[in-house]
Amino acid sequence: MTTQTAPAELRAGQPVAVVYPETDGEPLPDGETQAPLYQEIVPTLALHFRNRPRTRVNGNTLLYYEEGNPRRHLSPDCYVAFDVDVALIEQHNNYRIWAVGKAPDFVLEIGSASTADNDIGSKRARYAVLGVGEYWRYDPTGGSFYGEPLIGEYLVEGRYLRYPLHRESDGMIWAHSPALSLDLCWVDGRLRFYHPATGRWLPNFTETTDLLETERAALDAKRDALATERAALATERAARQTAEARIAQLEAELRRRDASG
Repeated sequence: MTTQTAPAELRAGQPVAVVYPETDGEPLPDGETQAPLYQEIVPTLALHFRNRPRTRVNGNTLLYYEEGNPRRHLSPDCYVAFDVDVALIEQHNNYRIWAVGKAPDFVLEIGSASTADNDIGSKRARYAVLGVGEYWRYDPTGGSFYGEPLIGEYLVEGRYLRYPLHRESDGMIWAHSPALSLDLCWVDGRLRFYHPATGRWLPNFTETTDLLETERAALDAKRDALATERAALATERAARQTAEARIAQLEAELRRRDASG
């Protein structure tokens, strides 16, 4: 019989540091369908809230909810947390509720074949216990995973109640998020964000990139035009200086002739 020896730090009565991994090491179950969606949603919200202090927007990252037990975690597709220490979250490279002091204010899950039951069941219940103020579920198929395209809920005394869902004649389905002060809109399978205060859609990552490219091209065109104008001015200046020098030379010759005559 082999006797195992406890680690030296345990024999000495020293606490062992708990490691909270930055990832669970598992691939996204439905990455081919989910990843492009959260990769559009998270940057869209991050860009919108970029100038709001103490605000963290992220997704597909680990959210730990029991100190000392790294197995107790969730991985929201997208979350938004207001009035938090962003530097602390970045330092840990994960979201530890006990360290941050609160759960995220907004969580969004994207429906998929392997995650839908969990999103509706145990994950929803856990978010309620943790105090996530708003819990949203977005079904890109229109209802195959959650039974409906979009569901928004808010927490009241530990229970989630639904926000009213509106259906437009063009097929758009939407509901308002007080936490974000935005409308979440299901439009032909895509999730878009509308800002009622400005009356504008939030540009998604692709649209923002395209806009930046257009603005960069316009700046490059202006820079080229200025360079061309500057070169023309330099040529004109050189021609003027040559003409002035020739005039001065002719005037000098005339003066010499006058003096000799």
